[in-house]
Amino acid sequence: MKQFEIPEFYRSPIISKVKAKRKLDDPRKKDFTPSVLNFGSLQILIARHFGFCYGVENAIEIAYKAINENPGKRIFLLSQMIHNPDVNADLLANGIQFIQDTDGAQLINWDEITSEDIVIIPAFGTTLEIEAQLKEIGAQTEKYNTTCPFVEKVWNRSEKLGQDQHTVIIHGKYNHEETRATFSHSTANAPSLIIKDIEEARFLGAVIKGEQTQNDFYTFFEGKFSEGFDPSQHLSKIGVVNQTTMLATETQEITEYLRGVIEEKYGAENIKNHIADTRDTLCYATNDNQTSTLGLMEESADLAIVVGGYNSSNTTHLVELLEQKFTTLFIRSEHQIGEEGSVNSFDIHRKVEELHQNSIPLDASKPLKMIITSGASCPDAVVDRVIQKIIALRAENVSVQEALNAFLAG
Repeated sequence: MKQFEIPEFYRSPIISKVKAKRKLDDPRKKDFTPSVLNFGSLQILIARHFGFCYGVENAIEIAYKAINENPGKRIFLLSQMIHNPDVNADLLANGIQFIQDTDGAQLINWDEITSEDIVIIPAFGTTLEIEAQLKEIGAQTEKYNTTCPFVEKVWNRSEKLGQDQHTVIIHGKYNHEETRATFSHSTANAPSLIIKDIEEARFLGAVIKGEQTQNDFYTFFEGKFSEGFDPSQHLSKIGVVNQTTMLATETQEITEYLRGVIEEKYGAENIKNHIADTRDTLCYATNDNQTSTLGLMEESADLAIVVGGYNSSNTTHLVELLEQKFTTLFIRSEHQIGEEGSVNSFDIHRKVEELHQNSIPLDASKPLKMIITSGASCPDAVVDRVIQKIIALRAENVSVQEALNAFLAG
């Protein structure tokens, strides 16, 4: 596995050691049970897999390389590098400017970019239209293109589906940068449609079965299908790919549901002629993180904390899973934890931060069992600081080093 050169402040004294031991003990990643650290009366269960994935570390390495290799030059990012406020704030502090916001709205006009400038393409990738715009400007992008290879894998699979006369169904959030990029690449080769969840898949299924009309289709999926999309022609042969940060289990559920609809309409003996097997497009890191979260849900705990950017799709899905069983708090960093144990937690349903009083019990005489995990765009150092703040607030009698030594010896 490649070792990335990323700034030291992204690394951590606690999590790095925990991950190193788990990797040594379980090199084939067969064990998805959590790591357990004991700090006296406080027990912390840490997900088997979480935090920076290959694509994120690769993107950060390339971004800082661009900074170091181009002193005096203007450096731009198409939009946020990844959905983490600390990472993006540090890039801004190093002089990088964002051309667009996460919704694609222009922050810097294209006519302000010149061929002398460096433009970094973020891990989500970008659209063919923006690629053409940058090519016309003559801006340098090839050397500092940080598009995640697993996103590119989805694009390549979509191209192959188009060549085989399949329509591409993209499981994703329509306004997410990655989905916009995938939709752009996909529509160059195939009729394409974006669906958000299993409910939208069921509506699509009703269209395929003739239970909803073409006009119903156009109204329901307005703005989410490629130009010239004809439901009467383009839904007889399909393949499902996904935004790599979506719930893998939901992508599989959508695929299996549509497979059942296709089988009902065309017969089991003809299924291979009407729906492609696209399981190979699921991102391994997203899958590992989500499977590890399911491993956490096999445990008992008083509280779960998820750390990451509030606009991070993969982090939000971890919250969705954990809140099914635990009181779950979603925070950006240790700064959302108050001295009295209150927590400013982001509500993913109402899209607001809300103060929860006394969420973290500070009486160290009483046991507390807590789950902690983070999204793929969250630095391990941030998770470290969350753990350290909770330990300090509870005044636990077991130090970080003592807890680590016991874990490493286990």
